[in-house]
Amino acid sequence: MNEILNFLQTTGFAMIADNWKVIIMIAISCVLLYLAIVKKFEPLLLLPIAFGMLLTNIPGSEMFHEVLFVDGHIHWDLFGGAAIDADFIQNLLESGSSTNIALANTLEVGQTVTVGLLDVLYLGVKLGVYPCLIFIGVGASTDFGPLIANPKTLLLGAAAQVGIFITYIGATLMGFTPQEAGSIAIIGGADGPTAIYTTLQLASNLLGPIAIAAYSYMALVPVIQPPIMRALTTKEERRIVMKELRPVSKTEKIIFPIVVTIFVALLVPSAAPLIGCLMLGNLMRECGVTERLSKTVQNELMNICVVFLGVSVGATATANTFLNLKTIGILVLGIVAFSIGTASGVLLAKLMNVFSKKNKINPLIGAAGVSAVPMAARVAQREGQKEDPSNFLLMHAMGPNVSGVIGSAIAAGVLISLLG
Repeated sequence: MNEILNFLQTTGFAMIADNWKVIIMIAISCVLLYLAIVKKFEPLLLLPIAFGMLLTNIPGSEMFHEVLFVDGHIHWDLFGGAAIDADFIQNLLESGSSTNIALANTLEVGQTVTVGLLDVLYLGVKLGVYPCLIFIGVGASTDFGPLIANPKTLLLGAAAQVGIFITYIGATLMGFTPQEAGSIAIIGGADGPTAIYTTLQLASNLLGPIAIAAYSYMALVPVIQPPIMRALTTKEERRIVMKELRPVSKTEKIIFPIVVTIFVALLVPSAAPLIGCLMLGNLMRECGVTERLSKTVQNELMNICVVFLGVSVGATATANTFLNLKTIGILVLGIVAFSIGTASGVLLAKLMNVFSKKNKINPLIGAAGVSAVPMAARVAQREGQKEDPSNFLLMHAMGPNVSGVIGSAIAAGVLISLLG
């Protein structure tokens, strides 16, 4: 009977009594799994993120340990089996962070950590490996032809990044530190890997909430954008038929990633890892001599990294870090950033039409300046066809859409340079 009682005390069911908040986190993870599987909201990343959240919040699973990455640092000594000393716990208590204090209360002097599976996988996130590798796959899957054919759409992608910097100001006014504000603001770029990369550099303690907010809003593009697009445009504007794009030569497509890499890396060196990987993948696609590599990074490499990234990012969403007022603030500011970015792209397109006597731009494609590729472009296409079923805006919308990917990476580099 004693053995049975001892076993029951080691089960997760018994441990829930010591931390009832994990029940809420498990429920949230199940809701996210429902959205990924049933509603198909960004399932490729939302599903592994939700499952990682589920795993990390099961009491006794010991798959992820916050103490190994506390204060944004990798504590390699604890990975090596070193014992936690009194100074380590005291530093957490004196940090002033409620999350650190809650963590310190769960630790004991002399305690050692048995490294779990998610601890090891999270190293790829913490070291910035997964987001950059995913960007190689994104680049190999992206056709920059529409942007090259109509360079004016680059301005629309840049305009959509306005939401990032306005939200940064709002976040600082709400009491977030500049580094936290920058990480929250980048959600407005609607680019999950960029949001994760920026947060790792500036405020890794917010990685879980920011990643979940970023991918949730990316999935909700068809819900969030249309009301904003309709409110800011007239029926006549939504019916504008744009001139067919000119053919883009293979030489132009090969030169483009090389020129962009050189220019952006020199202008914003901190954006070089993201832009460099994005353009490397695109060059593999367009050069015609690395077809096997291009297929690999688009499929096998990208799929593996997406699984590892999603599960390990979800693991950071523990009850201590997720269930607080900061998370609510992040969710609110994230949708504000995304909405402002959408509106900015539409309004700039309208402004450009004021100065253009011919070759008018359909303002709907301005909303595609947020870098949710290709979903935002599809939304622009769908809204345009509601007014005129014969109007095809998809390829025109891809110009600002792919420029938004470049713009969000540059914005991330600027924030990292100024705040890192």
